[in-house]
Amino acid sequence: MIFWKKDNIKIYNADILDKNLFDKEFIDLIVTSPPYNVDINYDSHHDAMSYGEYLDFSHKWLKNCYEWSKKSARLCLNIPLDKNKGGLKPVGADITNIAQKAGWKYQSTIIWNEGNISRRTAWGSWMSASAPYVIAPVELIVIFYKEQWKKVYKGTSDITKEEFMQWTNGLWTFSGESKKRVGHPAPFPRELPRRCIKLFSYVGDTVFDPFMGSGTTLIESALLNRNGVGVDISQEYCELAKKRIMEETDQKLFVV
Repeated sequence: MIFWKKDNIKIYNADILDKNLFDKEFIDLIVTSPPYNVDINYDSHHDAMSYGEYLDFSHKWLKNCYEWSKKSARLCLNIPLDKNKGGLKPVGADITNIAQKAGWKYQSTIIWNEGNISRRTAWGSWMSASAPYVIAPVELIVIFYKEQWKKVYKGTSDITKEEFMQWTNGLWTFSGESKKRVGHPAPFPRELPRRCIKLFSYVGDTVFDPFMGSGTTLIESALLNRNGVGVDISQEYCELAKKRIMEETDQKLFVV
């Protein structure tokens, strides 16, 4: 079942909807960005479901992750605020509600200002009150936890005073990632998991990404001395993640 394993990193080429994929609670922190259902051309995932099917898909994987998480686990969920492709939908609000139905408790929301207005496709009624469209160039990072927010054990934190003060401000501003540079249709920048991992986990914790994609969360997990576990249904993306981890971390630690 394991696609690749080296030191503190594991990659699984599997379907996250398989509730039997893992048989114990092992996760301390989840950092992920699931498919947005906006018809992105993924290798193995159908990204153009009906909205009802998408919400059902979301509930299933969120429930599985809940079952595999420790009582003190956190979830950092990068999702869109809304979408207009295929009809206007409040994706952020709906997925937040779905996560709570799956058992997760809501903690807070970080607004990620990636400053990308290029995705705008229309203004609606130009220069008229008839039917204007408002599109915010931001995404959400919604923070959840399983049973208790405060961790009951004392671990080692590696966050600096300056990072803590800056990142506990719930408006994060940094650029997105290039699809061409990474070789994946929907990568997120390394800064996103780096902040989440340092702010919400201890050194040595297990960080999980159920939609591993190009392996960004696992790269940062390795560099920050966490255990990283990633799952992706695409063998091609598992290969890509392995390659990036080898290239962008200390290669001496990842000699096959």
